Amino acid sequence: MCPVGDDQQKTDGGRDETEEERLDRKWDDLLQELRVMQTGVQLLAGFLLTLPFQGPFADLDDLQRRLYLALVVIAALTTAMVMAPIAVHRRLSGLHVKERLVVTAHAMVAGVLTGIALLITGMVVFIFDVVVDRSIALSMGGGVALVLLALLVVLPNTLLGRHD
Repeated sequence: MCPVGDDQQKTDGGRDETEEERLDRKWDDLLQELRVMQTGVQLLAGFLLTLPFQGPFADLDDLQRRLYLALVVIAALTTAMVMAPIAVHRRLSGLHVKERLVVTAHAMVAGVLTGIALLITGMVVFIFDVVVDRSIALSMGGGVALVLLALLVVLPNTLLGRHD
């Protein structure tokens, strides 16, 4: 039995599929989710990579530069997490360990969602700090972080609770 999605056994129970078919379906679902997230990460990373080549970038204070560099590192690590399941799949393909692949990809998706949430929050703080001021930047970043927490953690858990 695949440990990923055991909380979904009630919904999977209505399907007429073998364990292998179930794992294939879960792998395909994870791949689709990773494709969507990859586009978002690429857009955010691309935005970040253009900033140092803009004239006003030289006017950033020390904290703004450190935040920018932290965001570049988060973008790089998030990109790596998007790519990792594919690399693992390429290496393990044909070895009949799809359950391990699905479990690993599931963990990577959680990491990617966390990375994207950090990127979005950090970029809001960075942009508001540069354009307005630090106190408003921190308030806006906190607000965005709360909305992301509600959408990415609270909402799915609420829906799961209603399903039980």
